[in-house]
Amino acid sequence: MAFRQLITLSLAVVMTVILAIPLAALATRLQRWRIPRTIGASAGLLAALLVAIAVAALIVPPLVEETERFVDAVPGIVDSARGQIRDLTGAEPGAVGERVKEYLEGLLSEPGRVLGPLLAVGFGIVGVIGAAVLVVITAFYMAVRPEPLVEGALRLFPPRHREHVLGAMLEIRAAWLGWLLGVLVDMAVTGVLLYLGLWLVGLDFRLVFAVFAAVLVVVPYFGAIVGAIPPVLFALTISPGKALAVLVVYLVVQQIEGNVVIPVVMSRAVRLHPAVIAVGVVVVGTLFGLVGLMISVPLISATVILVRRLWVEQVERTTSPDHPKAVGEMHDTGVTARAASGG
Repeated sequence: MAFRQLITLSLAVVMTVILAIPLAALATRLQRWRIPRTIGASAGLLAALLVAIAVAALIVPPLVEETERFVDAVPGIVDSARGQIRDLTGAEPGAVGERVKEYLEGLLSEPGRVLGPLLAVGFGIVGVIGAAVLVVITAFYMAVRPEPLVEGALRLFPPRHREHVLGAMLEIRAAWLGWLLGVLVDMAVTGVLLYLGLWLVGLDFRLVFAVFAAVLVVVPYFGAIVGAIPPVLFALTISPGKALAVLVVYLVVQQIEGNVVIPVVMSRAVRLHPAVIAVGVVVVGTLFGLVGLMISVPLISATVILVRRLWVEQVERTTSPDHPKAVGEMHDTGVTARAASGG
């Protein structure tokens, strides 16, 4: 129970800092024009809120309508794959379709079932809303006055290490800001391209599939794979050719994302090897669950930066031939060797 609470607190702190970083950056930029930081951070928060409301107003109504149509069409979708369903389950296709429809309707009518992973780490639905409000308020005050927090964090370390700690903090800030910008751009590009591609191949419920895949972009590599499975399976119930066309659309979009969006927008800031990200996502998902997967890249990047800055570079400086301590050790070693040889 204590471990779960510590996980919850740690993830809340990380999400607060991630939200505070762009607000603080905007406040700092506006401060150069003699605009108070309070007004600058408030403007950034208001702009983000307006954008979120505009996107929700544009996407949510058709998304809800299309989702309801998709749930109503589930029995027919399952019936179109009757041979496969009968072989796998031994049940009648219509019965399977009705059970799937009832399950999906239950998810739509009971949001708590969708938020199960959040409930497992100590949140309730009301708690999630309250925690989100608290995170936003705390991030706002962090953006308005970051200096006391930075100075307090530096004072936890000996004076000789504070310069390296400050460098690590600045590098983490740049990496997280680049990741956040990259995720937002990646979501928009992926969602729009997938919607257009699925529209070209004539797939129904394309808005549901496009939004689903865009949200999963936050989980590197694995999110793209999971996002492609439902539309391909749905297209397979229509025809193998349709499924192949949908798969080609997803592969093309992923190539654009992997070779254009991520390298240009995100990789320059995060600077993580793809293998490190892939392994790190598995580790973070195991330790922190679904919520941790959403911020897996910031957690991985911060860990790599801290290890490099506070350990690897310190060891390299200490063992460098030009370092005073290393020079002394080499001198002592030489004296000992000459004494042992009788020199």
